[in-house]
Amino acid sequence: MAPETNGDAFPIQAIDHIEFWVGNAKQAAYYFTNAWGFRPTAYAGLETGVRDHTSRLVVQGDIRFVFTGALQPDSPIADHVRRHGDGVKDVAFRVPDAEEAYRLAMERGATSVLEPTVSEDEGGKVVRAAISTYGETIHSLIQRSEYTGAFLPGFRAVNGPAGPEVGIKAVDHVVGNVELGKMNAWAAYYADIMGFKNLVHFRDDQISTDYTALMSKVMWDGVGRVKLPINEPAPGKKKSQIDEYLDFYRGPGVQHMALQTEDILKTVLALRDHGVEFLGVPDAYYDEVRERFADLSEVDVAALQSQRILADRDEEGYLLQIFTKPVVDRPTIFFEIIERHGSRGFGLGNFKALFEAIEREQELRGTL
Repeated sequence: MAPETNGDAFPIQAIDHIEFWVGNAKQAAYYFTNAWGFRPTAYAGLETGVRDHTSRLVVQGDIRFVFTGALQPDSPIADHVRRHGDGVKDVAFRVPDAEEAYRLAMERGATSVLEPTVSEDEGGKVVRAAISTYGETIHSLIQRSEYTGAFLPGFRAVNGPAGPEVGIKAVDHVVGNVELGKMNAWAAYYADIMGFKNLVHFRDDQISTDYTALMSKVMWDGVGRVKLPINEPAPGKKKSQIDEYLDFYRGPGVQHMALQTEDILKTVLALRDHGVEFLGVPDAYYDEVRERFADLSEVDVAALQSQRILADRDEEGYLLQIFTKPVVDRPTIFFEIIERHGSRGFGLGNFKALFEAIEREQELRGTL
């Protein structure tokens, strides 16, 4: 059965993969294999006839991460890493017809990165196009219905051992940070180009502490397979996490990715055991959680407190979430682990505690 789409003429079936441009693809793949439980699945590089870069695909559940590194110092990949550090280059969407999706995107005002291109090998053919979004991030449009190979033509399958089981299943949402005053423009871009809708809008008085604030709009495909929050900084007494990101990333880009799990306690314990570091919140936060969840015996607040997991609820249900510290040298990219029980929200009730935790880390870095 074909994946459900949003009914728009620009149907996106799923996030196909997320590609990171990094300083060392082999080491990045090793980290996500051995700390995060991914399985090495495909490789492209010198041995497969690629002369200017190397790429390594790791897979867990429905998540596909590709780590790409330069083989030449004058490569655009090397230049990207020099300026931005390790970061997300491509949030690729799977579409049923890449040529038609590209045509519609151009007709609606998108900027082209790659015209529709067919590549083939013994596994069949893939049609790929690409358009730009905020900063130097792109969206590839991948049509792979006639392909049975390891990943894409030019890759060969590898059967490396999977890392420790951590229980991550899918990408829940991908968050982008943009400059002050640009959030509405990029929200309109996703509405106009791809037919996305505004799921929720967070004002700066909702996402703030005594020192910092931001604004956010969550754009989604109307189905829930693709959710793209867009953040911009808001005026505050001190430098917000968005300002810090923009300074160190040298412009707009993907800030974090939320990964779904069905057992957040198990996932967080496994990740901690393998060196992943998370933000912490004070014990006082859980006094409020106990009040908000007093009628839900299924929520073990003491267990959540032991791992510093955040909890929020709304009229649709509740969610549990936790955020890592940055996973790269610069204070830019981090991850969220999320477990949903009905709620389609993003943890509005946790924003203050989360921001205060981030500010404590900023203070240690001297960037607050």
